[in-house]
Amino acid sequence: MLWFVGWLFTIGFLKLAFWKGVLAIIIWPYYIGASLSGLLK
Repeated sequence: MLWFVGWLFTIGFLKLAFWKGVLAIIIWPYYIGASLSGLLK
């Protein structure tokens, strides 16, 4: 359940396109990390 919530949050928070959203099913923590690392620099 946590994985599903994280995936939905990633798609909404990062406004991913359809295919990136599909890819985020597998690697959603990567997208969150990449987004936050850009904000922290």
